[in-house]
Amino acid sequence: MSWTLIIALGLGAYAFKVLGLVVVGARTLPPVVERCLALIPAALLSALIVKDTFSVGQDLVLDARAAGVAVAVLAAWRRVPIPVVIVLGAATTAVVRAAF
Repeated sequence: MSWTLIIALGLGAYAFKVLGLVVVGARTLPPVVERCLALIPAALLSALIVKDTFSVGQDLVLDARAAGVAVAVLAAWRRVPIPVVIVLGAATTAVVRAAF
């Protein structure tokens, strides 16, 4: 990857942010749009987690990572502190990998 491409991508990202400020300006967005925009980070993070958990390259897989994510989701649902959720997920993944 060349520096020219990196700089062009950075300028493009900055241009999109500025374009959003210019288009929206000082106007307030409708409440429906505000609610949808607030949900985008959680949806994006969830999509990245699912993609990294169930895929290797172009293939779908079901391996130890799925067990680790399942335990972490269960722990988060039970409102366990975040550091404990991370340790539980990592430990479960390690144990399943060691067992199989």
